[in-house]
Amino acid sequence: MISQNTLAQPVMFAQTRALFPGFMLCGVIGLAATFVSEHYGGPQFLYALLIGIAFHFLTENAKCLPGIEASAKKLVRVGVALLGVRIAASDVSDLGVAGVAALVGAVILTISFGVVFARVLKLPPMLGLLSGGGTGICGISATLAISSTLPQTHDNERYTLLTAIGIAAFSTLAMVLYPLIVTHLGLDTQEAGLFLGGSIHDVSQVVGAGYILSPAVGDAATLAKMFRVAMLMPVVMILALGFHSRRKETAGANSAKTPLVPVFLLVFAALVVINSLGWIPHAVVTGCSEISRWCLVISIAALGVKTSFQKLAELGWKPIILLSGETVFVAVYMLVVVYLLRTFG
Repeated sequence: MISQNTLAQPVMFAQTRALFPGFMLCGVIGLAATFVSEHYGGPQFLYALLIGIAFHFLTENAKCLPGIEASAKKLVRVGVALLGVRIAASDVSDLGVAGVAALVGAVILTISFGVVFARVLKLPPMLGLLSGGGTGICGISATLAISSTLPQTHDNERYTLLTAIGIAAFSTLAMVLYPLIVTHLGLDTQEAGLFLGGSIHDVSQVVGAGYILSPAVGDAATLAKMFRVAMLMPVVMILALGFHSRRKETAGANSAKTPLVPVFLLVFAALVVINSLGWIPHAVVTGCSEISRWCLVISIAALGVKTSFQKLAELGWKPIILLSGETVFVAVYMLVVVYLLRTFG
């Protein structure tokens, strides 16, 4: 008599084999983006997006499509979940009450500004939510995490890609310009760290901008940035609960399998707690961080493959105004906070 496990093995093998061509495509794009970034400079995620878009025609290939879809929707959850190993409760105490309050305010106000400004520009609120969340929290990682909690529609995929491209561009620009602002305004180490860590979008650009000035500023900026990364969990948790019913509607036949709280958020929270207790060795933290980065790079490459320039162009110039407005808003907010803390702190 043949057992169910024996029957299940060929089915699992067939499913894995069906995903392989699309996954390998996105993986090679991720490798190419990493090579260009490491050897010639520039943001790895942006390269993965743009190279991915060049291979959009492969979405019409039935052999590649399943792996592309899985890479875009599944790997991002693994990548975001593993970000939890980079955060510890001690980061919060090192910032102090005023620093924590300032950074929480930056996240909440930037997301709110994004939604309101999108309405002013007569853009979809979902685009304002994605761009505000990506700008306010931790760049492309936050954009992908927020996107995974929203209804899975083609429009939201376009908004996600557009936001990721804009955030990569503005974050790189900020990495170059903001150290000049710090020098011009004469900010001290802690002030510079709070400003850079609280206003630049992606972690890598925060590190780059901080260490342009000095190792001490780089450390302070990274600490502030990691607290913003920690804000990803409560924000995405709230959005997951708020959009649960709409995600079930778009899930169709799989709606019964849609959990109230996504599993990757629970894993993220568990890893934060375990790391805060000091139970995760440094080598494991480094390894998980690297796996997380690769998952996100491959996922963003897959998202690029799924999207065409023509569809992005249909959104017009207003999203650029939206993203630039959010970037300026969070930068001005953090500068105001820095001067308030200098005056009354």
